[in-house]
Amino acid sequence: MKKTLIPILFASAIVVSCKTETKTTAINLTYPKTTKNPVIDTIFGTEVVDNYRWLEDDRSEETEKWVKAENEVTFDYLGKIPYRKDLKNRLSELWNYEKVGTPFIEGDYTYFYKNDGLQNQYVVYRKKEDSDAEIFLDPNTFSKDGTTSLGSLSFSKDGKTVAYAISEGGSDWRKIIIMDTETKEIKEDTLVDVKFSGISWYKNEGFYYSSYDKPKGSELSAKTDQHKLYYHKLGTSQKNDPVIFGEKPSEKHRYVGGSVTEDNNYLVISAAVSTSGNKLFIKDLTKPNSKLITIINNVKSDTYVAENKGSKLYLVTNLNAPNKKVVTVDAKNPIPKNWVDFIPETENVLNLKSGAGYFFANYMVDAVSKILQYDFNGKLIRAIKLPGVGSAGGFGGKKDAKALYFSFTNYSTPSSSYKFNPKDGTYKSYWKPSIAFNSNDYISKQVFYSSKDGTKIPMIITHKKDVKLNGKNPTILYGYGGFNVSLTPSFSIANAVWMEQGGIYAVPNLRGGGEYGKKWHDAGTQLKKQNVFDDFIAAAEYLINKKYTSSEFLAIRGGSNGGLLVGATMTQRPDLMKVALPAVGVLDMLRYHTFTAGAGWAYDYGTVNDSKEMFDYLKSYSPVHNVKKGTKYPATLVTTGDHDDRVVPAHSFKFAAELQEKQAGKNPVLIRIETNAGHGAGTPVAKTIEQYADIFGFTLFNMGFEQLPNPPKSKIKS
Repeated sequence: MKKTLIPILFASAIVVSCKTETKTTAINLTYPKTTKNPVIDTIFGTEVVDNYRWLEDDRSEETEKWVKAENEVTFDYLGKIPYRKDLKNRLSELWNYEKVGTPFIEGDYTYFYKNDGLQNQYVVYRKKEDSDAEIFLDPNTFSKDGTTSLGSLSFSKDGKTVAYAISEGGSDWRKIIIMDTETKEIKEDTLVDVKFSGISWYKNEGFYYSSYDKPKGSELSAKTDQHKLYYHKLGTSQKNDPVIFGEKPSEKHRYVGGSVTEDNNYLVISAAVSTSGNKLFIKDLTKPNSKLITIINNVKSDTYVAENKGSKLYLVTNLNAPNKKVVTVDAKNPIPKNWVDFIPETENVLNLKSGAGYFFANYMVDAVSKILQYDFNGKLIRAIKLPGVGSAGGFGGKKDAKALYFSFTNYSTPSSSYKFNPKDGTYKSYWKPSIAFNSNDYISKQVFYSSKDGTKIPMIITHKKDVKLNGKNPTILYGYGGFNVSLTPSFSIANAVWMEQGGIYAVPNLRGGGEYGKKWHDAGTQLKKQNVFDDFIAAAEYLINKKYTSSEFLAIRGGSNGGLLVGATMTQRPDLMKVALPAVGVLDMLRYHTFTAGAGWAYDYGTVNDSKEMFDYLKSYSPVHNVKKGTKYPATLVTTGDHDDRVVPAHSFKFAAELQEKQAGKNPVLIRIETNAGHGAGTPVAKTIEQYADIFGFTLFNMGFEQLPNPPKSKIKS
């Protein structure tokens, strides 16, 4: 790329007015002028102009200056919103309660995660029976600003050694640190350059992990294509770690993982070229130099080993079972023709956990949990009556566990945990939060509406019970719709603050997600991706038609693939909403596959290289390529992180530049770029609170609110 010094100039002032019956508040806004440096690509005979290709260079001085200039404008604007501090204070106040995770046993200790309230990162505690808990690992000490987080934690089989991964600045690249659990002393050199990896121990001798070769160019944006599985033996140098799988250039796999069965008898290897579908192999670790045995040698289905009992494997698969089923097979000859149904497919999507010698089938029934308990012979033991209607997680554990734990939550109920007796099916409260939020004041209602093609889409709408359906309620419509991800009911402190203000929070289960299995997922992929946007648009129209809100009081929000959803929706129907909030979005659909692991998303999106038809289709909805000059777009706050190496920030940079250049009317277009932050995981609590205060403040202000609808009586001083 030819580098050009980018001068920071300013365009003419834009005035943003806020509706009120008594006065008008205006914020003068000037955008930095983003220099055009056109790059022309010819794809299937069509010329595509990319005016802002230079913003893809995350290491350039020009990009750094642009980021600084945009942030100055954005934070100046946000700082003038009169109730921004009130929102931040209320978020801090409500966030400030103790949060405790479900416990797990390793060696002689019971471990659990806890956050005292406003700690930037959760702390790992441990205790022995009849003793007080002690801090085992405190990620808040990893860095001064809280931006180094704990990624994963894995113990050797005897619990005497732990390997834990850390992320710096929100990056997907990890370091693995090995520590003696008794003395807490670091045992050897840190493993570096690890990405998209689990940590799976073999006995107490070492562990398997995954990574890519370090890319040429920027580690935050350069393409990473060949994933490999390594084995690290304790006491040896990382440079000598052997490659177990993925070394052959002719067998390119973008996602490779290895896990050891609880009895240490087998290594299970999954290899995928995309985010959907995987090959599966098994290796007998009881026999030296044993060869890999193939279970599935194509990527037409998703299959994994859930458990084993001796050589009997229990597999979860969607092969010829779109909603998934459980099958058994002998490890010596585990190919599909030898599979025997164990838990047959049903009309609902299955997720399986095992613990205490039982299986727990967690079914999604219209995105709500239903739990069935089975023994290892496939006998149904019981249906477990949950504390309410919502999402249950957990029930997993070691085979010899005497008790198991599960969590329960929904949109108006903070997550609580329960101790479960697998023998008789009873459970009791293990931990409940003490939070200044009265769930009884709120209601969640599931509705079904028709999309453009007549498909029925479920949506859960949550709000205060006294909300009047008069079309004037500030509403956030949140969506995702991709990668087989299911949006199930869960509590959010931030959304609680939104609803305290009389806001409505609505979540549709769009096609492309996993709520109704593989068919539902596939109905929102590649040449059917428009279905997802149509589903989202129809959700907005339903909320407006039913008087929950109106276009003047509607905001649409989503992150990552959901950021694409927002970008596509606002460019196709800019009249439909007042505010658009695309976060860390995939917004350049013609080049997404050229960055980091983006090529692995092709199952959902397809790429411009596939065919002219696919190129034309992608170009038809790619947000960056569908911003039209002279169009009145909604007030837009694009959010991203400068260290996002999953969906690189260039997507958001280019989209914001296009919108700022071509926006007509007075609605502001701003981009908020969090520094030293990534795709979202491990973001410090302090930064998260600031982000939500800005997002909600921007949203309400541009809906015309001079003051908060329900000003909080905060105990925290500004």
